[in-house]
Amino acid sequence: MAASRIVIENCAIATVDANDTEYASGYVVVADNLIESVGAGSAPAGLENVVRRVDGTGHLLTPGLVNTHHHFYQWITRGLATDHNLFNWLVALYPTWARIDESMARAAAQGSLAMMARGGVTTAMDHHYVYPRGSGDLSGAIIGAASETGVRFTLARGSMDRGESDGGLPPDFAVESLDDALSATEATVDRYHDDSFDAMTQIAVAPCSPFSVSTELMRQGAELARRKGVRLHTHGSETVEEEQFCKELFGMGPTDYFESTGWLGSDVWMAHCVHMNDSDIAAFARTGTGVAHCPSSNARLGAGIARVPDMLKAGVPVGLGVDGTASNESGELHTELRNALLVNRLGAHREAALTARQALRLGTHGGAQVLGRAGQIGSIEAGKLADLVLWKLDTLAHSSIADPVVALILGAAAPVTLSLVGGRTVVEDNHLTTVDEDAVARSTRTEARRLARITAAG
Repeated sequence: MAASRIVIENCAIATVDANDTEYASGYVVVADNLIESVGAGSAPAGLENVVRRVDGTGHLLTPGLVNTHHHFYQWITRGLATDHNLFNWLVALYPTWARIDESMARAAAQGSLAMMARGGVTTAMDHHYVYPRGSGDLSGAIIGAASETGVRFTLARGSMDRGESDGGLPPDFAVESLDDALSATEATVDRYHDDSFDAMTQIAVAPCSPFSVSTELMRQGAELARRKGVRLHTHGSETVEEEQFCKELFGMGPTDYFESTGWLGSDVWMAHCVHMNDSDIAAFARTGTGVAHCPSSNARLGAGIARVPDMLKAGVPVGLGVDGTASNESGELHTELRNALLVNRLGAHREAALTARQALRLGTHGGAQVLGRAGQIGSIEAGKLADLVLWKLDTLAHSSIADPVVALILGAAAPVTLSLVGGRTVVEDNHLTTVDEDAVARSTRTEARRLARITAAG
């Protein structure tokens, strides 16, 4: 059967390929779910079976955005503990999070995914680690919501086995035993992980953090992931207190602890990595360990400024993350493109920290690297999956910025005229085509109120 083609033309294009190729006015041809060709000027004449032509005049076409760290369930606890550091924020919110159930998890995932997708995210991930007893099939609910939204998705199946009675923060009924965590994680991989080129759902093994899981869960989790051929994810070096905790409990800093438990490697990515010294960065570069940079959340919780310019210079793979919306209430990735540039210019490198094009690379190709999918997504190149976003830049908000990439990164959030995932339309004229946004909003409000009532009742 002949391929169905979509032609997008007359737009500026930032391919984010290895050479950062850009076209002031160019075209992309999509054949079924793949990018068939990209170039300057008009699309080739005589294309067969063209089912749609899109005039991109006044627009910038980029690869779809890739989110590398999130906690979807937090959508229904936004706006709480707004003046807390990380530790106090966790103490304040764990009693609420420990009461989530399947219905809440599904609604929260729908809200998180809808907000990201309508803002240009075509590949999302969720690090879900709260599995209270009797809460239902949380992983299935989250994966189902991603399937409905139509974005590519990695569920980092998290776990915690260090509850209050063991010196951890979560209530004991909200953590799993070592054996239960490992068996449930393996079952999730077996049921849902797809390693094909155009996979829509993948699974990673993701114990929550060094201070909420046992060393044995870290070690056996790494062994499980490598036996199953999936990636590994956790939080790392987020705060100064975490480093102190690791030194007191394990006699070494976070990076050395991760290495001792098998948690450095090209199949691993860590969230945050704010407090990294030169030797930590060198270890990540040497092993190919990736980083999910979450500038808005780091600022919201006062965690600090990650050394992203130094990581990039050393060769560390770095992508961007929204993080949970209890610490980044906007819940969309464009904010992170802008804040990655702005926040890092407050650090040691000042105005030389990051450029607009480096920020775009973090949110696209960098994220694809971190998720292990750089061969399939993250740049506009023939043969890659047709995950594309067409940003409208001819409105008042961007009217006097000549450089379209600068307009996208430093300007106001640009409307999404078209977003494709594998050639399938997910956003049209700044609205989702796959789910009812108003219905999602109603559902998340209802579940947030129900959770608040349950928490208040104790």
